Amino acid sequence: MKQPQADKETGGDAEEGVVAVRRAMRILEAFGVEEPHLSLAELSRRTGYHRSTVLRLARTLALDDYMAQRADGTWRLARAAGWLGACYQATFNVHDIVEPVLRELTIATGESATFYVREGQQRICVVRVEGPKAIRHHVRVGAGLPLDLGSPGRVILAFSGEAGEPYESVRRQGYMMSLGERDPEVSSIAAPVYGLNWTLLGAVCISGPLSRLTEAALHQHKPAVLAAAERLSRAMMATRPAPAGVV
Repeated sequence: MKQPQADKETGGDAEEGVVAVRRAMRILEAFGVEEPHLSLAELSRRTGYHRSTVLRLARTLALDDYMAQRADGTWRLARAAGWLGACYQATFNVHDIVEPVLRELTIATGESATFYVREGQQRICVVRVEGPKAIRHHVRVGAGLPLDLGSPGRVILAFSGEAGEPYESVRRQGYMMSLGERDPEVSSIAAPVYGLNWTLLGAVCISGPLSRLTEAALHQHKPAVLAAAERLSRAMMATRPAPAGVV
């Protein structure tokens, strides 16, 4: 049976509407904490859309207070965008964000993955995903461990501004490996995780028996740990990786 012309047109309009919504979201995502207002040209460069398209969508978003134009012609996020951010923060559950990333890290490395946060002079195990191997390093959720022993604690201290070595080296590298420091039979590699405004939240790590997780193995797993730390940081900040060409 031949489809009515009206249905065809409705379907076409719906598809165009989805494209327009996704383009509008890209424009909102172009803003950053360090760049609260952007010119039309910069919005066009960051999104890859023509200036006329950006201007049309920006004006539409401004109708419902998601964007606003300043006196100098640049654009900024407005009240409605702030309300969405506040709602996200109020309903945020760290386990919903962290556990899937740790699970993927465990699958990629075959080792247990943990997220630690600082509490006083200890690091607390907040989320833990056990590795698949029978022989593994065990830490229970809620356990408190020293900050100055083991890579997760050292990373937290380093990116909290602790002076001297090994903290200067950890800051330069962006991660730390530990072989038998807290426990002579355990090794680990950790990287920092950030939240809103690049505030340090904690450290993500993998750990396991030193007999298996050798220095060479830690180096092999380093890219996976760094990628997990970046994913967690982006998720905690509710942002996406920067578009190509944006530094």
